[in-house]
This record gives sequence, C-alpha cells and structure tokens, in this order.
Amino acid sequence: MRLLIASTNKGKLAEIMDLLQDIPLQALLPADIGLNIDVEEDGETYAENAEKKARAYCQASGLVTLADDSGLEVDALGGKPGLHSARFSGKPGATDADRRKYLLEKLAVHPQPWPAVFRSTVVIAVPEGKIHILNGECRGEIIPQERGTNGFGYDPIFLVQGLNRTMAELSMTEKNRLSHRARAILAARPVLLDLAVNRES
Repeated sequence: MRLLIASTNKGKLAEIMDLLQDIPLQALLPADIGLNIDVEEDGETYAENAEKKARAYCQASGLVTLADDSGLEVDALGGKPGLHSARFSGKPGATDADRRKYLLEKLAVHPQPWPAVFRSTVVIAVPEGKIHILNGECRGEIIPQERGTNGFGYDPIFLVQGLNRTMAELSMTEKNRLSHRARAILAARPVLLDLAVNRES
C-alpha cells in the first residue's frame, strides 16, 4: 500500500516513518508524486486541522493519506500556544529558535514550574471517504535553558515528565515511545496495518 504523509516537515517524517517501518507500506511525500497544495489550517481543534489536510491530500492524490496536527499547551499561558504552536512568534519568518525564545519571554513573568503538555491528533483518510482519528499526548514542563540537540520545535525546552530529560535529549527510539506524535501514530498502527493488508498496492 502506498501511504501519503501530508507534511513537508522532515523531522516529523523521520519520526513517522521510523514508527511504521515494519508495516507493509510505501510512505510517500507530496513532493514524491508532484503534489503541491496549500491547506489553510483554520480549524478550532487539532482534529479539524488534521482532517482538513488528510482529506485534501487524499482527494488530490487518490491515496490513503496520513496527516497530523499537534501543539504545545502551557498552563501558565492558558493553554497557548496550542493550535498556533508552529506560528507562535512576534515576527514573520520566525525559526524554531525564535519561537522558543518568544515562548520563554512570555513565561518570564510567571513563577516556575511551567507545566505543559504536547498534544497530537493523527487523521487517516481513505479515498472511499472514511476517516480514522487517533490522539496522543505527552506531559512535562517548560524549562528556561535549552538542552539536547535531537528533535525540533519546542523539544529542547520541554522536560518530559518523570525523566529529567528534554524531548531533545531523547534518542529516536526513546522519542518514538514517549512523544505525543509517537503515541498517536502507535494508536494508528492497527488501522494502517489493516488497510495495508486488505487493500491492493
């Protein structure tokens, strides 16, 4: 089975493909099939955004499509940045480092600790119209100093609950057991395995 991953985020793709490597499917990127569409992520939940992406790419490609939406929710900021995690910055064209800096600036006026949770929703869209929605989360707290060189986004300042290590200090193997996205993908594995076994490639 060919599976389209509706993303251009290489870090995210590496995580997803590592989790699915033993399932009989061929994972493809939109660029692999010459697909370039822009889906406006204007939903009010992670599920709405992920479903919009999954349906749009599935319809355009005719392939089973996996899309996800995820975010970081910080208690002290009332759940922000949340849905806007990838665009949370005070300036246009911001990098991951800029967004981490901006988040820490916002948190500086609040007393520590700064409890937080990463949430992820994965949606699998099938050409016949059916969708599957799976969720995952990872709890921890934000710390003021960056630690670790793995991962991306807010990983270097997110201390995983119970580990005393940031998400960026975890190996790929560890992250693919513990991260919010990994937990959502792991929940999706039975769905993907069933589709791979029962659909023609």
